[in-house]
Amino acid sequence: MKIGVPRETRPGETRVASTPDVVKQLASKGFSVLLEKGAGEAAHFTDAEFEQAGATLVDRAAALAADIVLKVRKPDLDEVAMMTDGAVLVGFIETCEEDDILRAMFDKNIRPLALERVPRISRAQSMDALSSQSNIAGYRAVIEAASLFGRFLPLMMTSAGSAKPARLVVLGVGVAGLQAIATARRLGADVYAYDIRPETREQILSLGAKPIDLEIGESGSGEGGYAKELSEEAKAKQQQLLADELSKAHILITTALIPCRPAPVLVTEEVVKRMREGSVIVDLAAETGGNCPLTEKDQVVNKKGVILVGHTNYPAMMPSDASAFYAKNIANLLDIMVAVEEGKPVLNDFELDEITQAALVRPESK
Repeated sequence: MKIGVPRETRPGETRVASTPDVVKQLASKGFSVLLEKGAGEAAHFTDAEFEQAGATLVDRAAALAADIVLKVRKPDLDEVAMMTDGAVLVGFIETCEEDDILRAMFDKNIRPLALERVPRISRAQSMDALSSQSNIAGYRAVIEAASLFGRFLPLMMTSAGSAKPARLVVLGVGVAGLQAIATARRLGADVYAYDIRPETREQILSLGAKPIDLEIGESGSGEGGYAKELSEEAKAKQQQLLADELSKAHILITTALIPCRPAPVLVTEEVVKRMREGSVIVDLAAETGGNCPLTEKDQVVNKKGVILVGHTNYPAMMPSDASAFYAKNIANLLDIMVAVEEGKPVLNDFELDEITQAALVRPESK
């Protein structure tokens, strides 16, 4: 069975869907790994390393024509056209809306397994690429904020005087938010955090941060550990109560997302006006509209004296580790996708396992 790993072509994407370490594991299980030449260069993995691990270097067409194609981002129409009828595609498929790409895959009987649909259950944790990449985003968001903030994050005492610690607020305590809290604490910031799900309070405290407690009249806990959208009344009350807390922050890291919905507005223009000159907002929800309406997607801008960071692909800023985590997530998923019979890999029925069943994108599900 052939596994293809093409080079990612989306602008700014530096990750690769497999690494030499994982290729070695796959080759030992009987897979033939076909890697497009140069696929790992942007992530600092050389062709020679891949060859030594057991991969065969091929052109783009050969990598995309494999039985199982591994990608980071959703393919474009040209890539789908090069794929084999009935192939399996594994990656972030971005399935919130039906489009020509999904329809083209279904027309060729390609079976996409969307990593963002892997359920958040105990036995699927090692396959949860959404979490592994969000972890990196939370870390990198704090590093970006620290580099743009014109002051120290920790308390600093010197012969020339002392500097107070920066007040850093994290909005949204999911995987990215928790990592942002932990990173900011390690750097010495005075960290506060808020989430509409009451169960996150204990997690905030466990990392040494201070929870922001608001009474908005309803819980934001949704299915599968995700947040759900609040009522309009609760949203208005939340914004009003948050305003005073947020305006005191030197750095805001916003991570609040609702699956397949626009990001909730938590940091209003009025709050930005009240923030201190030189404060920084890193908006991890920029891809879906932003938690602050002043955020500009993929731009770093200064508005009202506040620096707003709208990067949408933080894992691509750390491509080596991001690729290593991602590749391992896929390798673990392949363990339940494929059985080895008489030394040869054979695809299992995706409907017989709750993980592959949930990840499989079907025409009727759109």
